[in-house]
Amino acid sequence: MNCFSKSEWLVDSRKIPNEFALIALICHPATLLHPIPLEASLLKEGENMDYVYGPGRNNLFVPGPVNIPEPVIRAMNRNNEDYRSPAIPAMTKTLLEDVKKIFKTTTGTPFMIPTTGTGAWESALTNTLSPGDRTVSFLIGQFSLLWIDQQQRLKFNVDVVESEWGQGANLDILAEKLAADHAHTIKAICIVHNETATGVTNNLATVRKLLDHYRHPALLLVDGVSSICALDFRMDEWGVDVALTGSQKALSLPTGIGIVCASPKALEASKSAKSVRVFFDWNDYLKFYKLGTYWPYTPSIQLLYGLRAALDLIFEEGLDNVIARHNRLGTATRLAVEAWGLKNCTQKEEWHSDTVTAVVVPPYIDSAEIVKRAWKRYNLSLGLGLNKVAGKVFRIGHLGNLNELQLLGCLAGVEMILKDVGYPVKLGSGVAAACAYLQNNIPMIPSRV
Repeated sequence: MNCFSKSEWLVDSRKIPNEFALIALICHPATLLHPIPLEASLLKEGENMDYVYGPGRNNLFVPGPVNIPEPVIRAMNRNNEDYRSPAIPAMTKTLLEDVKKIFKTTTGTPFMIPTTGTGAWESALTNTLSPGDRTVSFLIGQFSLLWIDQQQRLKFNVDVVESEWGQGANLDILAEKLAADHAHTIKAICIVHNETATGVTNNLATVRKLLDHYRHPALLLVDGVSSICALDFRMDEWGVDVALTGSQKALSLPTGIGIVCASPKALEASKSAKSVRVFFDWNDYLKFYKLGTYWPYTPSIQLLYGLRAALDLIFEEGLDNVIARHNRLGTATRLAVEAWGLKNCTQKEEWHSDTVTAVVVPPYIDSAEIVKRAWKRYNLSLGLGLNKVAGKVFRIGHLGNLNELQLLGCLAGVEMILKDVGYPVKLGSGVAAACAYLQNNIPMIPSRV
């Protein structure tokens, strides 16, 4: 299915409801990103923000930020503490050891930076590269596009490999570039493991095989923001040099911690990298690691306690069980979409994401209306289509601390919304397809056996 042509760079701002966005993105290959302000709100004169209340819990099914488990909320409900006291460094030391487990690395060095995924991107780039260095980066959706934009603004020489939105990274072109680069001018391969805008997961093992086959020394930098702790990720086995994630995704925390993990090769590269960095400088962290105090500046005490609780929940379930649960959620969602007679934005099964599904709507339906109706009538939060797929897809996020019955409630809500907007869905069809699969595949809860 070829839904989104490469020439389709102009975003129609009328398709983005003001309740959900303050900017429309107009992009073209040369400049990639130009924000245009929109009217901020549809509030009537005299109204305030209290109008957002709805009974019960909001059904949060955007692909991040995600639901926060009650034990994590309780862990964060505490006063501030002196981060230079013995307690916080002791907890930080255990956190640093434990976050290595979610990257599946024994040799990596983690950095827990008070930032978002965007800051983690910048940390990965500026600590390993110098201005003018050549990178190969894959443009397959909105978030890979934004990372490319950041690379260009940081003055790297970005070799963009573009695919249609809904396809994965073109690794055949990567092979050609590696084969032709006898002088090893390519310093880094930058790839988004899971493109959240289109629900596409890339094959990192194949990227590593290509680098090894051509004996190419380029660093492998991976955005794992919407994959790590939900999809299979093997930093050491796949030879990933820098991997990063954000606390608001599969870790199921509030936004605010960008976790970056660097291989020994990446740490060595940081010694000669000439990019300017201050807040994101790994060297500052490493100095405090040696001192045993760990923090070059003030961390969020509450988020650290939340991270401790979130990791404990993941380890109690078992990381491999967490990954298997996400596979069930993703499979059930895709079966529901098929039962509705709709198409997945992801064009091949090998690229299907187990953390987010982008659903293509018929041309006579504006997907933004589905998202707006979900929130206004059913207290259900779905993801908007972004940029080139604005108005064409809506996204169902199924990641984090989420179970199968919660997902079925979301799918039931989507069916009612599709009926509301004029799509001839058979009520119960997607839910039935998902139920039939889940009933045969949900294991017993390990802690209750």
